[in-house]
Amino acid sequence: MSIVTHPNPIDNPVAGGVDTHADFHVAAVIDHVGRELGHASFPTTTAGYLELHSWLAEHGTVTVVGVEGTGVYGAGLTRSLTVGGVHVVEVDRPDRKARRFDGKSDPLDAYAAARAALSGRASGTPKSRDGNVELIRVLRVARSSAVKGRAVAITQLKAVIKTAPDDLRDQLRTLDGATLVTCCAGLRPVRSDAPTPPPHAKRKPRPGRLTDITAATKCTLATLARRIHRFTEEIADLEVDLDGLVAETAPTLVAMFGVGTDIAGQLLATVGDNPDRIATSAAFAHLCGAAPIPATSGRTQNRHRLNQGGDRHANCALYRIAMSRLRYDQRTQDRRDELHALGKTNKDIMRILKRAIAREVYQAIKIDLVNPEIGT
Repeated sequence: MSIVTHPNPIDNPVAGGVDTHADFHVAAVIDHVGRELGHASFPTTTAGYLELHSWLAEHGTVTVVGVEGTGVYGAGLTRSLTVGGVHVVEVDRPDRKARRFDGKSDPLDAYAAARAALSGRASGTPKSRDGNVELIRVLRVARSSAVKGRAVAITQLKAVIKTAPDDLRDQLRTLDGATLVTCCAGLRPVRSDAPTPPPHAKRKPRPGRLTDITAATKCTLATLARRIHRFTEEIADLEVDLDGLVAETAPTLVAMFGVGTDIAGQLLATVGDNPDRIATSAAFAHLCGAAPIPATSGRTQNRHRLNQGGDRHANCALYRIAMSRLRYDQRTQDRRDELHALGKTNKDIMRILKRAIAREVYQAIKIDLVNPEIGT
């Protein structure tokens, strides 16, 4: 542990900043007027978190600590400091302009985090990650990777069929969906009678080498099909857990038109277990990238454009709700026609609909997570 410290009265209020990494965190401390008091490195372990907290307290009364990456590398430290009664705020990394003029190092980033927390420029409350929403988020990670893996395997399987030998391609080209996958999983390639010696001692010998291109293609198709089946089983198992958790955690949200388990899970993961950190529906819309962005200049007045920032996964969830309602909900269709009559473009209409849906979603989440007795 390397420490650089300057003397300072113990009783003064101080602010801390932490630049987080996978194996160590660099902490810095400043006084109430922004003077640098010292910085140090600590391991990313439970003992390291306690040591960091104690080191900050040695410089004075810790009023606030700014932490970069509270949802990734700084998640463990954030939990430890919060349990210890420290006010933690989430800090964005310094912008490129500041780094270009001030330079880049871990202590500089830690001091910048401390100044952002002390000045109030960084005021975001980290997610608590201690309830059902965190369970949902973790399960969604596994489901998302399984869905992507299955999609890749299906694409590869269909690509192999397109270049397969004619007799095999003619056998499979009219099939699709589950029937195609099941048929491919049942393919058995022809192998030679002589066993193939393994290239490494730890591998088992194969019953024989593949004889021709048809046999190799059948082997590939069968492998991909079995992979698709495994991913499908994983997805089904995870969805059973997610259905129960999401329905228990956010019944009001799930009951909304166009909201299912997948969309509700994403919106809950965006908000976190402590939705009270998001004060208004406008703040939630901004978090989801659904807040209108002014685009006024010169003679062009009262114009707004789509927001390209925020959580893009949450923005995608709002988009899917809007598309579902545009297709099946008469009220949404009437609203679209009204906006068309006012001269709004399709992009403007989508922005307006997503903003309205964000307001509705925010109210549902507040009912479910903040005041659940209201929904009973």
